[in-house]
Amino acid sequence: MQIADVIHPGLPERSEVYAERVELFPAGCLALVESKSDGGEDYKLCGYMISHPIRRDHPPALDSLIGVILSDADQYYIHDVAILPEYRGRGLAQEGIAKLLEVAKQFPTTGLVSVYGTADFWGRFGFVGKAKAEDGGMGRKLADYGDDAVFLERGNEEHLDD
Repeated sequence: MQIADVIHPGLPERSEVYAERVELFPAGCLALVESKSDGGEDYKLCGYMISHPIRRDHPPALDSLIGVILSDADQYYIHDVAILPEYRGRGLAQEGIAKLLEVAKQFPTTGLVSVYGTADFWGRFGFVGKAKAEDGGMGRKLADYGDDAVFLERGNEEHLDD
């Protein structure tokens, strides 16, 4: 929560939201850490990633509990990627997103809500714009994420069929 408070002060979510996602889909939740010393076992938490399956084009509303992972979930959703500013540029995002996209191969597509003008960053991973905050029903949900919120999606080319 300390990292979320630094990275997303205008997009607050209760700690229960994060705890629920970790409980429901631990494979999609990563702690980004850096070793405090050479070869030691002391680590500093410098970021996190939260992701889970959803029904396509139905991201959860900001600060909402989802209850369960639906059995008909057909899209992987990256809920949050947060890295403290002093740890950016060290490859943590690239490494973590690669791990999430491996998990995502279980689904035909991966979606996310881009905020803070990060659509170009996500474009490097193959995400393209699908809906903006002013676009119909999805737009109403995105509006809580801010005026610059955009729903992005990418195909999981190596999708593993059931």
